[in-house]
Amino acid sequence: MTAGRLHAFLKTPIGTVEVIESGGAVVEVDFRDRPSGGRSDSSPCLRDCQEQLDEYFRGRRRLFDLKLDPQGTDFQRRVWEALVRIPYGQTTSYGRIAVSLGNGRSVRAVGAANGRNPIPIIIPCHRVVGAGGDLIGYGGGLWRKKWLLDHEQSVSAADGLVPPGDPGA
Repeated sequence: MTAGRLHAFLKTPIGTVEVIESGGAVVEVDFRDRPSGGRSDSSPCLRDCQEQLDEYFRGRRRLFDLKLDPQGTDFQRRVWEALVRIPYGQTTSYGRIAVSLGNGRSVRAVGAANGRNPIPIIIPCHRVVGAGGDLIGYGGGLWRKKWLLDHEQSVSAADGLVPPGDPGA
């Protein structure tokens, strides 16, 4: 564990999630395939994050309201800001994000930035799929990506929200 960083562990339906805080902001969220033997620290930021993640997994939260400080290049930060704008329960493609950032040819760079997202779930990189709608690439494993997408779809359906373009609309 790095000095100046606080860690908390949260049991979720997709395994243990480690939240890392530095300077009062969330800087990382990591998936743990095995339960951590680590001790959870406590801070207002970590408690807030744990509570909001718990609400998300219970289907009671669609948007996160946390101070985030993901470390990356200016381009990566622009991609991560675009990810936050993807509506809950919906998906987009790497190509659409590249176009939204003003360079449709930067698809690979968008994919690389998406893959380096240090705060998954909260910065919803799981909502990015291949051009044909295929589930591709997810640092936490494709099974987690599928679970997160299915979870958001089922919560949206239970709320009576039908995504735009859905034949049922």
